[in-house]
Amino acid sequence: MRNMRRSSESEFHPIRGLRYHVRRWRSAGAPKMVLLHGWMDVSASFQFMVDALQHDWDVYAPDWRGYGLTDWGKADCYWFPDYLADLDALLEVIQPESPVNLVGHSLGGNVAALYAGARPERVGRFANLEGFGMSPTRPEQAPKRYARWLEELRDPPGLRPYESFSALAERLRAGNKRLSQDQAEFLARHWGQEVAGKGVVLRGDPAHKIVNPVLYHYEEARACWREIRAPVLWVEGAESETPQRLHLNESQIAERRAAFRDLRDARVADAGHMLHHDQPQAVARLLEQFLAR
Repeated sequence: MRNMRRSSESEFHPIRGLRYHVRRWRSAGAPKMVLLHGWMDVSASFQFMVDALQHDWDVYAPDWRGYGLTDWGKADCYWFPDYLADLDALLEVIQPESPVNLVGHSLGGNVAALYAGARPERVGRFANLEGFGMSPTRPEQAPKRYARWLEELRDPPGLRPYESFSALAERLRAGNKRLSQDQAEFLARHWGQEVAGKGVVLRGDPAHKIVNPVLYHYEEARACWREIRAPVLWVEGAESETPQRLHLNESQIAERRAAFRDLRDARVADAGHMLHHDQPQAVARLLEQFLAR
């Protein structure tokens, strides 16, 4: 038996020269919540968590540039500061008159953390789901990084095609054993699209896979985090492999958490990086307890 899903609607807004898609689970008059998805993801990824909310929320979730139903960028690669500028413009549409409740997962959490430091007056509360920041870098890595970027511009990466939505759903379940068949089929229909002559491919610009030529400067990110005035909820999946992938040990993660002046943290049991898929009820409960304070 399929789960009952809360219906959403699509809004499209002109944002910095792009036609931006915002998924909205409408509840007129209810407090607003803005959800920001991660890398190679789409706004519909939050559906299970939205379904688990116990109270009325007017929920907005944009597809970042180059993802989902939003236009692709007009350059040959993507630059991280564009996400901040897009978010700033989107919030002027969604809630211009008061600070917002921001929830970001992974890439979305990293964008929101920088934004909340750059525009502290615009954020009321911020929940960071698995947004640890990026791996630390060293200046001597720059030459090889630029060289790799130039090579990838010459020979851009592509996206793997799948025979059908069912095949994509099977791949999603292979990558995350916690996904139910129903969840995987739902995600496949929103993550994927049929392309003539290719089958089903992800709804994303392959240029997202081109390496960022500019090294990540942890000190700059931490300086932004220190400027955040909003209360912050830092949420990790108890079985997430993200810290290992980013080469971050416990002390480094603790140092990153300590940069936020008003922080609460939580770990979600039996959940990996995609904790809003793995344990949507637990994540929804944490968010509502935090945002309703």
